[in-house]
Amino acid sequence: MGPPCRSLPALLLLLLLQVSPWLCQEPEPCHSGFGAESYTFIVPRQHLERGRVLGRVSFEGCTGRPRTVYFSDDSHFKVSTDGVVTVKRPVQLHNSETSFSIHAWDATHRKLSTKITLKVAEHHHRHRHHHDSSGTQTDVITFPNSHHGLRRQKRDWVIPPISCPENEKGPFPKNLVQIKSNRDKEIKVFYSITGQGADTPPVGVFIIEKETGQLMVTQPLDREDIPKYTLFSHAVSSNGNAVEEPMEIVITVTDQNDNKPEFTKMVFEGSVAEGALPGTSVMQVTATDADDDVNTYNAAIAYTIVSQDPKLPEDNMFTINRDSGVISVLTTGLDRESFPTYTLVVQAADLQGEGLSTTATAIITVTDTNDNPPIFNPTTYQGEVPENLVDAVITTLKVTDADAPNTPAWQAVYTILNDKEGQFVVVTDPTNNNGLLKTAKVSLAYRNQDPRSCPLPHPLGLDYEAKQQYILHVAVENVDPFMVSLFTATVDVLHVNEPIFVPEKIVKVSETSLAKISREQTVEQKTYRIWRDAASWLEINPDTGAISTRAELDREDVNHVKNSTYTALIIATDSGSPPATGTGTLLLILSDVNDNGPIPEPRIMDFCQRNPQPRVIDIIDPDLPPNTSPFTAELTHGASINWTIEYNDPAKESLILPKNPLEIGDYKINLRLMDYQKKDQVPTLEVHVCDCEGIVNNCVKAGYIEAGLQVPAILGILGGILALLILILLLLLFLRRRGVVKEPLLPPDDTRDNVYYYD
Repeated sequence: MGPPCRSLPALLLLLLLQVSPWLCQEPEPCHSGFGAESYTFIVPRQHLERGRVLGRVSFEGCTGRPRTVYFSDDSHFKVSTDGVVTVKRPVQLHNSETSFSIHAWDATHRKLSTKITLKVAEHHHRHRHHHDSSGTQTDVITFPNSHHGLRRQKRDWVIPPISCPENEKGPFPKNLVQIKSNRDKEIKVFYSITGQGADTPPVGVFIIEKETGQLMVTQPLDREDIPKYTLFSHAVSSNGNAVEEPMEIVITVTDQNDNKPEFTKMVFEGSVAEGALPGTSVMQVTATDADDDVNTYNAAIAYTIVSQDPKLPEDNMFTINRDSGVISVLTTGLDRESFPTYTLVVQAADLQGEGLSTTATAIITVTDTNDNPPIFNPTTYQGEVPENLVDAVITTLKVTDADAPNTPAWQAVYTILNDKEGQFVVVTDPTNNNGLLKTAKVSLAYRNQDPRSCPLPHPLGLDYEAKQQYILHVAVENVDPFMVSLFTATVDVLHVNEPIFVPEKIVKVSETSLAKISREQTVEQKTYRIWRDAASWLEINPDTGAISTRAELDREDVNHVKNSTYTALIIATDSGSPPATGTGTLLLILSDVNDNGPIPEPRIMDFCQRNPQPRVIDIIDPDLPPNTSPFTAELTHGASINWTIEYNDPAKESLILPKNPLEIGDYKINLRLMDYQKKDQVPTLEVHVCDCEGIVNNCVKAGYIEAGLQVPAILGILGGILALLILILLLLLFLRRRGVVKEPLLPPDDTRDNVYYYD
């Protein structure tokens, strides 16, 4: 056991010596680049459809990322991030071999490239060694060999499309390809074609030589009319038996640039706001081209601006997107007031601007923005108006505005800055934008002369005795605000002979009061009288104009008081020559007094005897808060024994309901109602319990006679019954009298004379 134990350390040392160089070895540096300098991919045919996978390339960018971004210098092909090369757009390879480059970038942003070569595969059934009679080389298409199995053709048997340019000059017929059978060495083979362009319309465009199989075109083709023909070639023996299965032949008409672009319309119209910034989109012009836009540039349209009118303020105010046709602003300086419209001649040319071209017109209207303020001319105005006139024109304020008429940027709005009482108004004339300075129809008077309090409207003209001249500061701006202009208007008030009389006076008094309301302080001799006092509450001293009440005022009088205001008209006549008469309005603002208790509505109601439903009682108080709700309702005088009441809404209504089953009949309920200020009232509710159930629909009250007899008839019947009762009573009395026998006062043997009792 000893020797093996001694050999274990030696073995571990040997392993450590072998592993150490590997552990100390540094990693190899990363080398960026493609996996190969060039790649060759074989394609089955010259026509490559979109989406076909061609092959794959590999690239090491030393970036640590598994995917790479590639770029192809041929726009017909693209490379995905995993290196797969595919066809981006359909392409026709005019040679059997074509090349393009692919680029990628490594971690140091160094550009690396590789070459891609596409080769068309050579097939055993297609040859290029035959020549037609004119000496030009033609393709030979051979029917597939029968041993391949005609019913399950291999991919190599699919015949690629045959390209034939449109608009060829000829001479015609012109050879396209030669159809050939592999059995033509064994037996005599005859060839024919069917399909569109052969034996179906358009008939005769393609023909085939019966014995040689030479397929020919007989006339120029038009791709815009028919871009592709599908034919079937047939091979038969001399006895008419099929030698080969029919073979499909597709003839693709390749495009020639024979159509110029056409605009969708000859005149395009657009608009842009004046002052628009560069880059603002204005409009788009569009054109179409009937040529092939998939495989060629014959329909690749590029747009340009040929001319601009006017050429102000710059030659090139607009630019057009070469690919999309979107016209946008290029430079600043668009001004509607200077140049309201621009006319552009735009061109559309195919072959990306190098081919056929056509032109159209683009008309651009510069729309107005509010870039011009209204200007007063002149800046000061003078006017005069007689006193007491309302809605009277004082002067005309004239403004000019260079913006487009009848637009929000042109329409003027006037504001008087220092007319807190609203004695003046400026009305805009919509035809010329001028302002008419007028006296107001309705002015504003402030309660207690406090501008912060609620204003009251009242008719008012100017008063010469109060103020003879007004200097008004007026501002004007547009409906679409831009800039405010200011000016001054001086208004002189002309004197008119009139009594010195305040046309309208506002007095605040308490209702139910008897007091002196106002007194006119005058110097001249005047006579006053009340013209209208609908409620006959007022009286006036004819000499002094002192007004006082002669009856209690009632704010709740709905016939004479509106919105707590009582209106009276006063007439004053002076002693001038001729005498002047003035009319003034006295507005009495009646403050509320809690002089009304709450009342129920309705006061008469019906209930069903069985399963009665509660009735709603509305509580009404004509006073104003805080003399109204919330209300308190309670039953009094023993009504709570049979009835109950509860609040449905303390501010408006309550619910009342019988507490116990009641007999049919009439009941009176005393209800005490109290408002928030503890003013109460005890009205009586009249209730009738009906013979019904639930909700009362038709209540017939008991005790009413429904026979339809009038009162005299009822009295006659009652009188007859009374007379009959009297007769019966008399008859009973008579019968009773006859049945009674009177006993003699003396015995029979009494010798005295008989004495009889007569009733």
